[in-house]
Order: sequence, then structure tokens, then C-alpha cells
Amino acid sequence: MSDNPQPGDPANDGDAEIRSRLDRVVAAAAKPLSWAIFLAFVISVYEVIARYVFDSPTYWAHESTTFLIAAIFLVGGPIALSRDKHIRVRMIYDAVSPETRRWLDVANSIIAMIFFAGLGYAGWIMAWKATHTPTGAIHFEGTGTAWNPPTPALLKILILGCVVLMFVQSALHLVKALRRDVPHDPRGDR
Repeated sequence: MSDNPQPGDPANDGDAEIRSRLDRVVAAAAKPLSWAIFLAFVISVYEVIARYVFDSPTYWAHESTTFLIAAIFLVGGPIALSRDKHIRVRMIYDAVSPETRRWLDVANSIIAMIFFAGLGYAGWIMAWKATHTPTGAIHFEGTGTAWNPPTPALLKILILGCVVLMFVQSALHLVKALRRDVPHDPRGDR
């Protein structure tokens, strides 16, 4: 199985570079996950109709839509990384030789892994505190409202999961950049 997407592949979105099998899986998950936005829209419309037409507001709609939108925002990080759509200074990147680009990719992956390792540590502490009492018993943090869903704890777990996923993606990108064969350009940098 090739690591490059084929025409018609759901992970192929035009000029995006899918660099690993994990990236392909994450990129392909974007379409089903995007339905969370539609679900949040449906819940919001339901709330508006219930509140203003039937004078019967819900106590769960706002928290549900907030959770869905926050979750899809968090998942956007690994999806952007999987499609190579993260922020890059293209003016510099495009102006250098393929060999220099390779080393820029190596440096970028190493810096990203250091960042994700630190963020992962903070995410672990945050997720642990959101899912455990000080005595160590499992108890998911709630919103503190009348409905009190455990969405704060679920979002903190999702933060940790996304950060770990992006760390692994960056490690795979580092390996790919180090293994990349770049033909020697006798002209040097452009």
C-alpha cells in the first residue's frame, strides 16, 4: 500500500501532501467528523424554535453545541497537520533548494515534537484533574449547570488525545523527511 493518495481517495484534497498512513486515516476522518458542525446547527435551530415558537427553551442545547464546536475545533489540528495545511512561511520555503526544504522539514518536525511533548504533559495534568478527584477516585468534571454534562472532562481528554496524535504525526513526518532522497542541486539554493 502506497503512502500517496490515489485519485478518488477521500483523503486526497487536491494539493495536500499525505505523508503517512496515519495522515491518510486522520484526513479521511475529517468528512464524518464535519457532521458535528451540522448537528450543532440542527440543535441550535431546534433551540430557537423551542424557545421562540413554543416558549419552551431547553437546558441542554447551548452546552451541546458548545461541546460539538469545541470538539471539531480541536480535531482540526491533527487534520490540518495530516494534510500538510499547517502554517508555513511559503516565501522562504519555496525560495530554497529541495535539500534545504528537507532540513527545514526536519527542524519543523523536531520543534513541533518538543512543543507537543510540553503540551501533552500539560494536557495529561489537565485531563487527570478533570477525570479524578484529589483522592484518585474517577469523577468526570461537569459544567456546573442544571444539566451538568461531563463535557469539560471530555474536551480535556480530547485535547490530550489530539496532542498525542499530533506528536506521533510529527514523529512520522520527521522520519519521512530524514529518509527523503533529494537530488543534489549543483546550483545550490535558488
